Amino acid sequence: MKATRIASLSTGLVVVVAALTGCGAKNEDTTAAGVDAGTATSIADFGGMDGLVAAAKEEGKLHVIALPPDWANYGEVIDTFSAKYGIEVESENPDASSSEEIDAVKTRKGQDRAPDVLDIGAAYALSGAQEGLFAPYKVATWDKIPDSLKAANGDWVNDYGGYISIGCDAKRIEVCPTSFADLLKPEYKGKVALNGNPNKSGSAYSGVFAAALAQGGSFDDITPGINFFGELKKVGNFNPVEATPATVQQGETPITIDWDYLNAGYAEQFADKGVDFKVIVPSDAQFASYYAQAINKDAPHPAAARLWQEFLYSPEGQNLWLKGYARPVLLPAMSADGTVDAALAAKLPEVDGEPEFPTDAQVKAAKATLSESWDAAVS
Repeated sequence: MKATRIASLSTGLVVVVAALTGCGAKNEDTTAAGVDAGTATSIADFGGMDGLVAAAKEEGKLHVIALPPDWANYGEVIDTFSAKYGIEVESENPDASSSEEIDAVKTRKGQDRAPDVLDIGAAYALSGAQEGLFAPYKVATWDKIPDSLKAANGDWVNDYGGYISIGCDAKRIEVCPTSFADLLKPEYKGKVALNGNPNKSGSAYSGVFAAALAQGGSFDDITPGINFFGELKKVGNFNPVEATPATVQQGETPITIDWDYLNAGYAEQFADKGVDFKVIVPSDAQFASYYAQAINKDAPHPAAARLWQEFLYSPEGQNLWLKGYARPVLLPAMSADGTVDAALAAKLPEVDGEPEFPTDAQVKAAKATLSESWDAAVS
């Protein structure tokens, strides 16, 4: 799962000797029309959408990693983009994590198999920007995206997100938990799982953050969340297996802590497979977060990378996230201008109030605390 991702994309990014030669790598970003796609910061640099489409078609390809087809409707997003523009999307290692995406940018520099674009958790968007790995780019809908949900220079932009939720197979669990506090009950022994290791997976990281809020912590203090999982392990309820649709269906992880859009998507998948999957945003913690998009500064297909971004932040792309139960970043703007698919928006899991988000500094501090304390807490 991509969650194994966030922290959120591991199974080795093997760089073979032949690849190190740079064979097949693109050394020239200038298009037939004379546009330097690798330095373009907006659609205006291509003379408009037609120019960008032409430049992307000239490249003919987009290379991505860590985009699972069952994650927030990514399968349809990829297929729609490819069919719309006639560009081949090479999707590699879809179950990789955010950390692996960043590693691939660094280790595959100059290679045609380097990722053109990244879909990463907040902590990785911040660290990647600090390391100078991204190409600043502002999509056509830039001004409609709140300032707090994007890098001022266009290095990264939040795209889709949701709330941490509890998913539960009601056919295997007599009474499903509705809060983090419930998860400590003895009847859930060995049944509670995260979507990966929080030091590698964004969704798991966010699950720990949500637990911290439920335990009296704050955006400034994730430690209560780490301690909560330590206690969950101590009483025997925490299952270290990475939760996936397969592990849920097999009964290995009947209770999952994951994004509401993923759990809701699983419920739809399971409808005819003997799994009665319930999804609830825990009553004692409402933690919301987004995944961010970024362009590799050394993208082998820079025009296609920028066209991909334009597509994702168009009403068409944003409504495709909605179809996958994710909350697109442009949802408020699209609700106001009438471009949102209202029927899809009505299917989103219900929550009360407006979400709050940790600051950049709080995200970095929480990531550091997790790195230092997680393994010892759950070992």
